[in-house]
Amino acid sequence: MTTEHKPKPLPFIANFAAGAIAGISEILTFYPLDVVKTRIQLETGKTQHGLVGTFRNIVKQEGVGRLYRGLAAPLMLEAPKRAVKFAANDFWGKTFMNMTGESKMTQQLSILTGCSAGATESFVVVPFELVKIKLQDKKSTYAGPIDVVKRVLAKEGPLGLYAGMESTFWRHVYWNGGYFGTIYQIKALLPKPTSKQSELLNNFVSGSIGGFCGTVLNTPFDVVKSRIQGTEKIPGVTPKYNWTYPAIATIAREEGFGALYKGFVPKVLRLAPGGGVLLLVVEFTLDVFRKALGPPYI
Repeated sequence: MTTEHKPKPLPFIANFAAGAIAGISEILTFYPLDVVKTRIQLETGKTQHGLVGTFRNIVKQEGVGRLYRGLAAPLMLEAPKRAVKFAANDFWGKTFMNMTGESKMTQQLSILTGCSAGATESFVVVPFELVKIKLQDKKSTYAGPIDVVKRVLAKEGPLGLYAGMESTFWRHVYWNGGYFGTIYQIKALLPKPTSKQSELLNNFVSGSIGGFCGTVLNTPFDVVKSRIQGTEKIPGVTPKYNWTYPAIATIAREEGFGALYKGFVPKVLRLAPGGGVLLLVVEFTLDVFRKALGPPYI
């Protein structure tokens, strides 16, 4: 009888580092699509330029460099953001398994774990997301990330950096729940890997499908987040987009249900393969750590 080998559990810092490396790899590869996505989401009304039209307009009117406008903020963010995502997923997974007495992950626990990791991640990302949205906006007059922070602090105080916290919370809860829940299900359906190459392929396929499902679930919340964070606060005036679910209803009523999926194409083109890249790099990096710390399996 053969004994099934399990990957060696790793310390928090290893999961944190693997997530950081994966996040930076993903953002450097797919960032221009994020700029296009934000531009489409900030367009109000029923007129949409679409992926190709928006991309072409940015390059023609503002230059290729504009596709990397605001890159510093997500680069600074990606290390802690993705690190927190995968480290929190590992932490909550172990916590919920201990609480329920399960010896291995289940579909329900993978969704709960993903949602909890997303909630944890959301508290880290809000100021960075705010800076990124302010710089990506076509009407942006900010000189750079530091200028955004200085002007927001001067005008709104420290809490101004957390504009859109509630919508960011829901965006990450839905994406991570869909992402990690789908990964669990797809891995169960795929043929059992027989080599390191087939294992990496399974990770890429399941991560890509997970990224697609997470994007389908969270795009309306991402649209609202972009609107909330892209709006300049006027003293004494209640913002049109303030709270997540009322804002979703407002956009659907005024612009049609399809407006809740503005920017979906560039977003899914980034986050579907991006989700695959994330999982692929994370698992590869964790395997390197396991080998460096001794036998990779127990």
